[in-house]
Amino acid sequence: MKVLLDTQALLWFLLDDPRLSRKALDCIADPDNDILISPASHWEIAIKISIGKYKLTEDFEAFFSREIRNNGFLVLPIEIRHTAALSKLPFHHRDPFDRLIIAQSQAEGILLISSDTLFDHYGVRRLW
Repeated sequence: MKVLLDTQALLWFLLDDPRLSRKALDCIADPDNDILISPASHWEIAIKISIGKYKLTEDFEAFFSREIRNNGFLVLPIEIRHTAALSKLPFHHRDPFDRLIIAQSQAEGILLISSDTLFDHYGVRRLW
């Protein structure tokens, strides 16, 4: 099964944060699942680091390159059909990074792992 992680789920998984739900952890750790990461996630984290809202204990590029590779995650490229879906989304959710992740999940028809209940307004299949 293909599964897309939102930014928070990605970080909580990578940092072994106990706030990640057991269901989400089990799904991500299942070797039969293809775990996809949106460029919106590492973009959002990079911006938060640059404005001082978030801090990593090591180099950003080294950390994400290693973690994506070591966990066997796949990067889901942002395609025109994703941004086309984004252009049609109502504004239940205002965060531009989350909106892109929602649009990617919709366009690909794949499960989305997120704790954010606002995602439910978009009819995506959400696991938490």
